[in-house]
Amino acid sequence: MADEPRRRLHPLSPLLNGARSIAVIVVALSWQTLSEVGPGRFALVVTVIAIGVVIFSLVGWLNTGYHVVGRELRIQDGLIWRRNRAIPLDRLQAVELRRPLLAQLTGLAELRLEVVGGGKTEAPLAYLTVREAAALRERLLALAGRTPGATGRAAADPVTGTPAIERPMLRVGNQDLVVSQLLTPQALLLPLGVAFVTTQFVLEGSWTFIGIASTVTAMAGVLLQPVRRVLQDWDFRLARDPDGRLAVRHGLVETRSQIVPLNRVQSIGVTWPLFWRAKGWLHMRLDIAGYAGPQAGNDKHSDRLLPVGVFATARALAWDVLPGVDLAALVTTPPPARARWLNPIALTSMGAGLTDEVFVSRAGLLTRELTIVPYARLQSVRVIQGPLQRLLGLATVYGDTAGGRSGVARDRDVAEAWWLAEQLSLRARHARGPAPQTTADPAPDRPAPEDDSYWQRPARP
Repeated sequence: MADEPRRRLHPLSPLLNGARSIAVIVVALSWQTLSEVGPGRFALVVTVIAIGVVIFSLVGWLNTGYHVVGRELRIQDGLIWRRNRAIPLDRLQAVELRRPLLAQLTGLAELRLEVVGGGKTEAPLAYLTVREAAALRERLLALAGRTPGATGRAAADPVTGTPAIERPMLRVGNQDLVVSQLLTPQALLLPLGVAFVTTQFVLEGSWTFIGIASTVTAMAGVLLQPVRRVLQDWDFRLARDPDGRLAVRHGLVETRSQIVPLNRVQSIGVTWPLFWRAKGWLHMRLDIAGYAGPQAGNDKHSDRLLPVGVFATARALAWDVLPGVDLAALVTTPPPARARWLNPIALTSMGAGLTDEVFVSRAGLLTRELTIVPYARLQSVRVIQGPLQRLLGLATVYGDTAGGRSGVARDRDVAEAWWLAEQLSLRARHARGPAPQTTADPAPDRPAPEDDSYWQRPARP
């Protein structure tokens, strides 16, 4: 294939990147620096830093470019240390379109690439116009073989960069989203913190500017996670695009648009937080191949399937994403009674089970969690025994996926644990289909090995 010319990012990219860096630097200077040097010198320092950051960003933009060569995306950047990266598109798993606040104001967007085995997001392209970003995303996914093809696909909307024809599935109400984040430990404990600070103020009689600023900063830090969740999951929508993929869109200050091919879904997690149970709420997440490692607590990670909703909605979503899986029919069995020595309180909340389609495990006493792993997505099966488990005749079985999370059957009887491991191995192989046939048998007279004999309890020495 003929090489296409190298393309630059949008000319406003240096200003947007510089503004982001300046904001980080200003926050790092802290209130104490402002009080020590005074507003005038503080503004002068910020101005000098801003000019330097913009110049540095401009030089970086002049030396940054990208182009598609065959089935590779090649990106060049750097001035003193030049980097030339070639990303094989057959390893591409996801391309996410993000629009931070400044990008929304200027009509730009950022592309983030996720590849198999990557330790972090590869080569974020910041920034392109929304039309260019949407077109490039579809092109990369098509070249990666993640879409049936570009012919016959509806044209992308020039404003949102989304397909023009989609089947809406779900839209989460913003009021429910805000109320759900108010029912979190951080939000519920905030009044106690305010009462404590007010009491201290009354007892001391006066506060300094630094004391007030530090207190406000501390309170803001407590509310940071709930507020960030609300901003990130604002106007959460799910839809199916014309190719049958899952389209996920959400965000207020930073909008995100992600296309998820269903064959990349490794598992589904369902969580019932303690304070949500009175309203019958839960939230669901997706584990997607291509994202490096488990990042359940990382708010920047796009793994939402349902930020907040009722069981009926979750049941319909699970059936749509994993056909044949009914949340209301997932039966689990608890560990044996002697496992109470290891789990004196949480034993009744633990369980594991096998259905025709998935491996199910549950855990959690205050916050209940359910993990659903399709057999076809299992990458490995492990049987683990700790010293106390060996004394009690127990073992734990892990069903690992490429998404980073595992289905776990904790503290099962040893014989049951090895049986579970054998069943997971057999069902995973059956779900993936028959193994490819070899052209010749190197030893036709040798009997076929019993590869499943591995999943037997080892004989004691």
